Amino acid sequence: MNKITIAIDGFSSTGKSTLAKQLAKKLEYIYVDTGAMYRAVTLYAMNNGFVVDGEIDTAGLIEDLDSIELKFVFNQDLGFAEMYLNGENVERQIRTLEVSNYVSQIAEIKEVRTRLVALQQDMGKNKGVVMDGRDIGTVVFPDAELKIFMTASPEKRAVRRYKELLDRGEDVKYEDILENVQKRDYIDSHRENSPLTKAEGAIEFDNSDMGLVQQFERIYEHALRVIEKNK
Repeated sequence: MNKITIAIDGFSSTGKSTLAKQLAKKLEYIYVDTGAMYRAVTLYAMNNGFVVDGEIDTAGLIEDLDSIELKFVFNQDLGFAEMYLNGENVERQIRTLEVSNYVSQIAEIKEVRTRLVALQQDMGKNKGVVMDGRDIGTVVFPDAELKIFMTASPEKRAVRRYKELLDRGEDVKYEDILENVQKRDYIDSHRENSPLTKAEGAIEFDNSDMGLVQQFERIYEHALRVIEKNK
């Protein structure tokens, strides 16, 4: 079967990663969670003194970027790759609310984005990839054959994130999650470098009131049509 590039962008907690994993598994494509890469850099910044009292030492982090090694390692039991930071599996640590509170600010840094975009483009240079993030269809792969822009109401997304964190055993409040979602929406949409916008030619997909099965079936069938068209 002919392979294409699938770019999935959208706001936080819209289920981009879930959909991307499903598509990649069904199509036997490579899955790349670019959000995990920015989260890993954020975790590194937090653990190495570049985030102090809510302030980010941007210059210090930029100078230390060469010390950051990011790698996806496939987990056979889970069926998808996990994020490794400097040789350590940090998949669980990068999903916390603490990291969420700073990831959009770290992702604003031009030098961070430049480095990670280059890594992402290299990962998908042979097509057959499903990649999700904020600027995949606009910056990383503007020529992707299939672009999807996912959205949902902030309240619905906050509920999803709240339940997810509770299931992981974290002590969180819904109000804090909603505030984080709204704050990230603003930062992601208004940053100077690669702001979150709907890519030209992207399909806008609002899943506020849609289940995971219905969502996947609709997007998968559309992906098959695009693949057939690009033979």
